[in-house]
Amino acid sequence: MSWSLSDSDESTNPSLSPHGERQYEEEEDCTGETSRIEQGRGSSGGQASTSGSGDSSGGQARPSGSRGQRSGDETGHRGGKQKRSAKEDQRPECHYGRQCYRKNPTHFQQYRHPVDSSSDEEKSSPPHKKLKTGSSSVASSSSSSSSSSLTHTADPGPYTFYLTKVSGIAARFNQTGAMHITDILSAEKGKLLASAQFNYMIDIPWLMQQYPKEAREKPLLIVHGDSGLSKVKLQEDAHHFSNIQLCQARLEIMYGTHHSKMMFLLYDDGLRIAIHTANLIHQDWHQKTQGVWLSPCFPKLPDGAAPTDGDSSTHFKSDLLAYLAAYRKSALEEWRKHIQEHDMSQARVHIVASVPGRHQGGSKNQWGHLKLRQVFQARGPPADLVKGWPVIGQFSSIGSLGADAQKWLCGEWLSSLATVRGKPSLMLGSRQPQLQLIYPSVNNVRSSLEGYPAGGSLPYSINTARKQPYLNKFLHQWSASARGRTRASPHIKTYTRTSPDCSRLAWFLVTSANLSKAAWGALEKNGAQLMIRSYEIGVLFLPQDFGEDTTFAVQTSCSEPFPIPYDLPPLPYGTNDQPWVVDLPYVNKPDSHGCVWQPS
Repeated sequence: MSWSLSDSDESTNPSLSPHGERQYEEEEDCTGETSRIEQGRGSSGGQASTSGSGDSSGGQARPSGSRGQRSGDETGHRGGKQKRSAKEDQRPECHYGRQCYRKNPTHFQQYRHPVDSSSDEEKSSPPHKKLKTGSSSVASSSSSSSSSSLTHTADPGPYTFYLTKVSGIAARFNQTGAMHITDILSAEKGKLLASAQFNYMIDIPWLMQQYPKEAREKPLLIVHGDSGLSKVKLQEDAHHFSNIQLCQARLEIMYGTHHSKMMFLLYDDGLRIAIHTANLIHQDWHQKTQGVWLSPCFPKLPDGAAPTDGDSSTHFKSDLLAYLAAYRKSALEEWRKHIQEHDMSQARVHIVASVPGRHQGGSKNQWGHLKLRQVFQARGPPADLVKGWPVIGQFSSIGSLGADAQKWLCGEWLSSLATVRGKPSLMLGSRQPQLQLIYPSVNNVRSSLEGYPAGGSLPYSINTARKQPYLNKFLHQWSASARGRTRASPHIKTYTRTSPDCSRLAWFLVTSANLSKAAWGALEKNGAQLMIRSYEIGVLFLPQDFGEDTTFAVQTSCSEPFPIPYDLPPLPYGTNDQPWVVDLPYVNKPDSHGCVWQPS
């Protein structure tokens, strides 16, 4: 595949039948061609008139102190200038108007509709988001809000896995199974004594406004990875709040980032943990799809209890303590003591984290994709159950994976995600399960609530894309009509394994880790060493930890379906679909605001 300006602007419907039905690729094994070292952050910057969060393990934007601006000391931002198109939509208006019931995408290509006629998601869009020139291309997006073949529930049930609330979608999609940061920090959750925030991008003035007034002077530890002028800016912002303490994470391997997103909330009656995917900036909690796992309020252990007491069968407490210890920071000792003092036996998820380093011996199985492999070997799905079940990865950034798909992507990484109980992982050359990767296409971004600026949070660069053309055959559209979030650009990162009919899940992981070696780790020295560049953290859900036998159900007909965040089965890219690449111009087809994208 070659890349050009025409590639960046040309996009047609994905695999659609004449009746608008989705067509699916035949199952195929991973194939491809030599591994490169993860390149990490983008090497060039830019400015955008509107901006996204740009968060990733490889090629990130840096935080902004105010919406739509970037300070000169921030590096790695990928942006573009938005320009308003002067053309008008020439399609005839559908005579059904707002009552149009049709789902066929071809119908939406041919006829213009009032902005609130085609889906619940568009019905809730504010008037100023009415599509301008090029709305035919928006309507033809293969990830339009057509109904999924399966219906999912938004109820988090026993899983306490939520999506963030989104501005501009139908209210019902925000009423159940969704929360804003103010909900997480709400006084209704408990009387806050102190908190800690681990994150990549942090707007301190904005963050402080999200706390209840009575909690804004309570001790707050912020764990970050900023250095140089970005660190100076963070210190200046923190200086205005006497209760804030900053803790800079060690990043000793080039291109590494502090990418973990986690909150510790200490109350007078317990401790709560939130592990999520959103940066601590306004944009990430406004019109993006994000994920949040919220723990129960863990009670304090009785006096005299040992620090190792109160762990769960998933080893949540001990794994969390090991993760904090890996920072080697005295500022975290107080929080390690708080965790030791609380009973976390009710935690039903497994921590899957990454910490920078070249890990050898037993420690290499503690982190990255090898941690996932280790858990699956002990408690993963049985081999006979998941034979023929695809692995799905969904993310918001793609790192340099190498020119050979079999080396890392379909080699060591997929081997870990495909590991089954009681057996070693599949080796290179073995038949691997089908791999389906969900990453927004150009049309997904163009038709999103944010329009092209949503692409600022999807920092896949053209230089990286050109080196791994094989990736396109694995790619699938972002579509989340069942959750009302097809137009809410995904910043969430999730991985799962589904039955062929997509009615059941073998496991589910929500994490900060994008698709990159920096996040998951890459084996070195003939497999004796795992090299990881970045800090990441996520939680893994296994059926047996929630009273299920071997799988999670995802259909609403079941008593406690798993709240999957996107539509199943995933929709493959069409022949002319392209993944969003942040540093290509998109000037021929305006976005949902009538604007174009011109990288600076």
